[in-house]
Amino acid sequence: MDTRTLGRTGLVVSRLGLGLAALGRPGYINLGHAADLGHNYDPATMEAHAHAVLDAAFAAGVRYFDAARSYGRAEAFLASWLKGRGLAPGAVTVGSKWGYAYTAGWRVDVEQHEVKEHSLAQLRRQVGESLALLGPHLNLYQIHSATLESGVLDNAEVLAELARLKAEHGLRVGLSLTGPRQADTLRRALEAGLFDAVQATWNVLEPSAGPALAEAHAAGLGVLVKEALANGRLTRRNADADFAGQLWLLREEAERLGTEVEALPLAAALAQPWADVVLSGAATVEQLRRNAAAAELTLDEAAGRRLATLVEEPAAYWQRRGRLNWN
Repeated sequence: MDTRTLGRTGLVVSRLGLGLAALGRPGYINLGHAADLGHNYDPATMEAHAHAVLDAAFAAGVRYFDAARSYGRAEAFLASWLKGRGLAPGAVTVGSKWGYAYTAGWRVDVEQHEVKEHSLAQLRRQVGESLALLGPHLNLYQIHSATLESGVLDNAEVLAELARLKAEHGLRVGLSLTGPRQADTLRRALEAGLFDAVQATWNVLEPSAGPALAEAHAAGLGVLVKEALANGRLTRRNADADFAGQLWLLREEAERLGTEVEALPLAAALAQPWADVVLSGAATVEQLRRNAAAAELTLDEAAGRRLATLVEEPAAYWQRRGRLNWN
């Protein structure tokens, strides 16, 4: 798999990365997540399952792995895999995030799975936890789901602490984005002159952050794309009757190009000139292998034109995402 340098960070990354949101905890919003885990939430079983997907990713050439404090035991699973496989720091690039606390208690049937808090105390507590688990493997530490409304980009104490982490621990710092105002948040972050990377939702349903991501890339930031499959909405699993027409279009284009439905949105994200890494959210070995195959797919102009017809209004997209069930 092709590799490149993540912006000005000096970190080497693969074009396709692996996000661990669906591997580190029993519940997540991806369509079919419970079935992917076989409804088996025994921690040791889930750790072995995560290791199998990590093995498949590494074998496919994936060299960027992304976790977060709120992804249950994702950091711990990643740390035990790195140790078990004897991978030295620098063999892969590892990112994680702070800002949400996992609160589900290893259950799926709870009202609240995570709590957001962008305070200085939260940053200090969670970076200590991340470093305790990942140590010198941790390369990139990101604000989790920064928004203008959270005020984190105006918190001088938090920004100063992130600058200290860069200077004293050698961490690169970044931010992930969420919501219909991703572009506004990113442009505000660029003014700070602090961040080395940005992670944002971009897919053929919700491409509105694209121009701002291009600006960030031009400014030297590494750009990571998350949710390229829209949490499963851009897959054959989407049984929503309101999406039937769009799914038919994806099936038709996949058949014309001799590929699979899921490969099209991933290939579209990989084709963006500003995208350094596109994260796979694979929760099974088979999903990972299929996602990796998408890196070999080149879309033609006809496919690009047809995929462009799928775009949704950002507010509508995020409302639909907010209604996805934890499973």
